[in-house]
Amino acid sequence: MPLNKTTTLAVTLAIGVALGVTASYFFAPKPESIQTTTTETKKTPLYWVAPMDNNYRRDEPGQSPMGMDLVPVYEDNAADDFGPGAVKIAPHVINNLGVRTAKVTSQTMNTSISTVGYVQYDEDYLVHIHPRVEGWIDKLYVKAAGNPVQKDAPLYQLYSPQLVNAQEEFLIALKRNNQALVTAAKERLAALQLSAGFIKELEKNKVVKQSVTFYAPQSGVVDGLKVREGFYVKPGTTLMSIGKPEQVWVEAEIFERDTALIQSGLPVSMTLDYLPSRQWTGVVEYVYPALDAKTRTLRVRLKFDNADLALKPNMFAQVSILADSLDNAIIVPKESVIRTGKQDRVVLALGDGQFKSIEVKIGRVDNGQIEIIKGLTTEDVVVTSAQFLIDSESSKSSDFKRMSHDSTASSVSSATVNGVINHIDRQSRILNISRDAIEKWQRPAATMDFLLADGIDIHALNPAQAINFTFEVRDELVITAIEPVKPASDNAHSNH
Repeated sequence: MPLNKTTTLAVTLAIGVALGVTASYFFAPKPESIQTTTTETKKTPLYWVAPMDNNYRRDEPGQSPMGMDLVPVYEDNAADDFGPGAVKIAPHVINNLGVRTAKVTSQTMNTSISTVGYVQYDEDYLVHIHPRVEGWIDKLYVKAAGNPVQKDAPLYQLYSPQLVNAQEEFLIALKRNNQALVTAAKERLAALQLSAGFIKELEKNKVVKQSVTFYAPQSGVVDGLKVREGFYVKPGTTLMSIGKPEQVWVEAEIFERDTALIQSGLPVSMTLDYLPSRQWTGVVEYVYPALDAKTRTLRVRLKFDNADLALKPNMFAQVSILADSLDNAIIVPKESVIRTGKQDRVVLALGDGQFKSIEVKIGRVDNGQIEIIKGLTTEDVVVTSAQFLIDSESSKSSDFKRMSHDSTASSVSSATVNGVINHIDRQSRILNISRDAIEKWQRPAATMDFLLADGIDIHALNPAQAINFTFEVRDELVITAIEPVKPASDNAHSNH
């Protein structure tokens, strides 16, 4: 049935109202969305930090001294429970970074100190042969170093006017039958190293010998033969040495950091390159009282039996000294500790993708483990890979400064400036730089020396190189960050 105009108008109005209600339901903002938008709008950064210098912080956006945009740092409510420095990483990022962790353990730590040693004669049985008078070597019975000799075997024959005079005085005393003179003359001959058999024969035959033969005081091997027949010698001359090879010393050098672990009586194992399948065992016999001033190492003496003469003097040996074990030590893998020279840190895995870099105090360092004296417990878990990336992010808001020289970073004045390297002293890590003027200090351009901080690779720098660097005014001018400056031509080319 056809509708009249009034009915048609009413139907149209009803449809319009229904469409309006539907549209308002789907497109009008919900209270939750409004609340979320308002919350996100109110979320403001705590501060802004320089990407290359975590100590450079500002309360508003801007640029760092190196010309880079400052990075905002927000308060992360999820990390509030763990204090400043805690960061949260998404699971897929953790997987991409290859983050691995390890549980902190408490166990017995057996520290083995590996070093090198040198085989030597046992100096308790090493005899040096010296003449007691001046004279000439008439005959040499030992022709080469390394030759074996037996006790009382002849070594050399010496002509000396002093020996001739001593023999004549002894015969004169015998002729006068003066017992006091005889005793004095006999003692003089003995003091000049003439044997009791020689003196007895002289007293019996009463014949002065122009050349006197001297004999070996012990059996062994000749070492350091320094004379030949016809040589003129005097009391200060070392003719040769005789050592016993049946027992040897091995002198090893220990780094200064390990000296507290070394003491006499510790067990030692030793191997040599020419007999890799064989191992010698011995003990630390003596620890020398002073360090070497040049090498900063401590010498220790080891003793080994050498009945088969396999150990030869001057051989190079690998030595392993087993220090006293340490019970209930807090142990972490060696690769988990970030060591900067001024501070040691580890990155804690806090769970739920949260991490935090903390300072620790380390003790003994073994081949694959490090003892933690302070900072960790057995309930902690540390990061063993990708920890450097996490540590860098954590340090932006952490409660410690990684390169702090004083108790607070604000006590250190710093500036960033361009310059050119004139000279590099790689041993002392000092750079001589001609720097530009520093406007904030109203300092003109100047040429001066700067000390390069630990952790910066000095081998990547070269004389005549243009650089941009940041330095701090401490006891010395210390460069904390440095990067090369590209020539203007390179920058113009890269913009095209």
